[in-house]
Amino acid sequence: MPITLEPRYDHKATEARWITIWAELQAFRPEFSKPSKKLDPFCIVIPPPNVTGELHVGHALDQTMQDVLTRFARKQGRETLWLPGMDHAGIATQVKVEQKLKKEGRDRHELGREAFIAEVWKWKAESGGKITGQQRRMGFSVDWSRERFTMDEGLSEAVLKVFVDLYNEGLIYRDTRLVNWDPVTRTVLSDLEVEFDEGYEGELYSFAYPLQDGKGEIVVATTRPETMLGDTAIAVHPDDERYKALIGSTVRHPFVDRQIKIVGDAQLVDPEFGTGAVKVTPAHDPNDYEVGRRHKLEFISIFDDKAHINELGGEFAGLERYTARKAVKARLAELGLERGSQKHKMSVGRSQRSGAVVEPMISTQWFVKIKPLAEPAIKAVKDDTIQFFPEQWEKTYFHWMNDIRDWCISRQLWWGHQIPAWYGPDDKIFVAHDEKTAKEQARQHYGQPVELRRDPDVLDTWFSSGLWPFSTLGWPDQKSKDLQRWYPTTVLVTGFDIIFFWVARMIMMGLHFMKAPPFQHVYIHGLLRDEQGKKMSKTIGNVVDPLEAVDEYGADAFRFFLMAISAEGKDSLYSEQRLKGYQNFANKIWNSSRFVLMNLPDGFKVTDARLTELELEAEDYWILSELNQLQANLAEYFENYKFHLAAEQLYAFTWRLFCDWYIEFIKPRLFGKVGEASAEAARQTVVHVLRNLLAQLNPFMPFITEEVNEHLNTFGGYDKKHEQLLTSRRFEKAVKLPKKAERQIRALELLQEVIGSVRTIRAETGIAPDRKVNLVIASEHKELARVVEQKGAAIERLAKIEDLQVVKTHQPGEFDASEVFTEGSVYIPLQGLLDIEKEIKRLEGEKSKYTGALQGIEKKLANPKFTDNAPAEVVAKEKEKLQEFQDRLTVTRASLERMKKLGRS
Repeated sequence: MPITLEPRYDHKATEARWITIWAELQAFRPEFSKPSKKLDPFCIVIPPPNVTGELHVGHALDQTMQDVLTRFARKQGRETLWLPGMDHAGIATQVKVEQKLKKEGRDRHELGREAFIAEVWKWKAESGGKITGQQRRMGFSVDWSRERFTMDEGLSEAVLKVFVDLYNEGLIYRDTRLVNWDPVTRTVLSDLEVEFDEGYEGELYSFAYPLQDGKGEIVVATTRPETMLGDTAIAVHPDDERYKALIGSTVRHPFVDRQIKIVGDAQLVDPEFGTGAVKVTPAHDPNDYEVGRRHKLEFISIFDDKAHINELGGEFAGLERYTARKAVKARLAELGLERGSQKHKMSVGRSQRSGAVVEPMISTQWFVKIKPLAEPAIKAVKDDTIQFFPEQWEKTYFHWMNDIRDWCISRQLWWGHQIPAWYGPDDKIFVAHDEKTAKEQARQHYGQPVELRRDPDVLDTWFSSGLWPFSTLGWPDQKSKDLQRWYPTTVLVTGFDIIFFWVARMIMMGLHFMKAPPFQHVYIHGLLRDEQGKKMSKTIGNVVDPLEAVDEYGADAFRFFLMAISAEGKDSLYSEQRLKGYQNFANKIWNSSRFVLMNLPDGFKVTDARLTELELEAEDYWILSELNQLQANLAEYFENYKFHLAAEQLYAFTWRLFCDWYIEFIKPRLFGKVGEASAEAARQTVVHVLRNLLAQLNPFMPFITEEVNEHLNTFGGYDKKHEQLLTSRRFEKAVKLPKKAERQIRALELLQEVIGSVRTIRAETGIAPDRKVNLVIASEHKELARVVEQKGAAIERLAKIEDLQVVKTHQPGEFDASEVFTEGSVYIPLQGLLDIEKEIKRLEGEKSKYTGALQGIEKKLANPKFTDNAPAEVVAKEKEKLQEFQDRLTVTRASLERMKKLGRS
């Protein structure tokens, strides 16, 4: 009995089976395969998802790209490592565990630091890392034996060494600066952890400060009246005639014993906005902070770490900031100093984790002196040591790096890498690898042993993430085999939003500590948006759950969809319709493979002889030539990260060339209608092409290709387990075709043109698809005539031909429909084939439908409200539809004229 596949492809059963097999064999360890020593190794260290996270479409897109690259490199014969891991996600994890404790009626402050950290580790063991199971569901070929975590002992060792070394080099220091403060989690935040609400409906409130000399007042406008408790200046434009004379004078603060200076500042003040006078609170506003530094103002912090007014707020002390806002406004009104208000749209920064409005606060924190680290990182990209794909992202990188500020690395959390700094009795700082070393430093400094207290803060999560490419490979152990083998890594795949926050920091740290860049290439992909072009958001409710898509359509279809829509560096639109289309594509692969297997006789074996030594025919040479071209094109696409072009070509080759053309051409040979030698040549060729096509599809669609490949293995060639796995088998070399193949390939391509012309005539004239027609081919191409004679049975079936003639010239009849192809023309007599009246009526209806559709699209594209506001992808889609309907209308009009002419006769 022939070996066959089940009638229907069951993606769930197939995926579950291969996930288990790959895990049991540890199939993705570099040690499993036998790579070529002539090729460079290939390594990606996965951008570590948060331990609190779940797989979302951003992860799915990003990591599918990495897996496709890794699988392709593995099949090229390169020694390959895709290293997985997770980030401890300091603030996100702490918030998650605190929420859990709150539900249990417990609090971290009651537990204490040590017990709380134990609770976090317990939570990680029980609930953290959900994403790794989801990654397995997607078929990601990471080496799970090397999985890392940013709080692992080895990675923690790397963090300690980097901090101590940078401190000793003078590149880490402690200072008092303005920072983003989250009053709920009570920690400083990085800029990345702040999300801006651009459409916040606020209030622009005006009030008066009385001049100190009693001769008038100056009115200021603010969106935050409560911060006037920390005002230390009023700024005006130095050229504003209204206030020019007041610069240098003072006003009285109505609530506290403080005189406030009026300063001239052209950088801050727009004389056309508001009253042209701006209150300055240097301790609670980024712009005011810079004014304070320029004019050497006093910095007065009026909030505690919960954003309640502190003791410097006088009668308002103890009030929560928004309660204080109301109280300040009420008192200003009582004093007759209120001067009105108006609604005002503004941008408000919120904590990504707690949702609280972020408070700019003066705070003492740890910083990295960044410019000395940035300069080599800029040079590495300028001289192409590191290349960005697409190249335009280099401009973004340079813009950020040239305008870089020192990096605040301390966080007021308990979960994370605790800063290795200790303080003596007089607050003298001792930075060391451990407490024992710090105490020895203190003893030498003070001349005797002293008690030290450790800095309670932890490091910004991005600090440890910045070390990820080398800390995961064993650094600081310079003898680590993994470090020596895999660093620098090959490519980083990531989104544009963290070019500075993560990409740049990895480059800086890698160059500084490894004296080599962390990766050679940086591929920046766009966002995956919804079908209307909107950014996916839980708030909007348009988020797609990747695992729901995997359950519904299969991991292979979902993976292929993600790659097919990923044009280089551009945002993509989610499309349920296209996803269903790629599920159909998976079914097409299954059904065509099933057909091939069903038509292989008992005892069939893959021949040891070269394919070209068999009695190959025109279609065999043609499909082998197309397969060679496919392999060459895919290699080029992967080298330049053109995922969508690779997917498009695989789809076209599989569906159109292999299934619609080649399999249809060889059916008479497989069915034994033209002799055993021809049949065997067709069988060997189709198995060779299918096996190699599966290999090319495998990086995109690992499950279905592995399943079909297992059945093909039965026919010989692969005994060892790692060779039997498609994932670890190298691509086969292209088949070298003989010179004679060129003529036959050209003839077959002309034959395809002929069949295409027949189908065009059928479509334009409305001949029923199953109605057989007579066909005359007029051409002087000798090889075409020979191939037509040889392939008569296939042509008759593919084009539904009753009678076929090949002539050098032909005088067409009055009612012959004709089409020109490259080397001649085809003719089909139409008399007796059509119901003329019915066809004219159908074409009139089509003409009306297309005309109406065109008018609707033209109206939409002529509307500036649509073209100016819709995403570029949506507008482009409408323009494509416009062209499509214009083409359809042209064809319909031509067919209608032809039918009318035929009817008149």
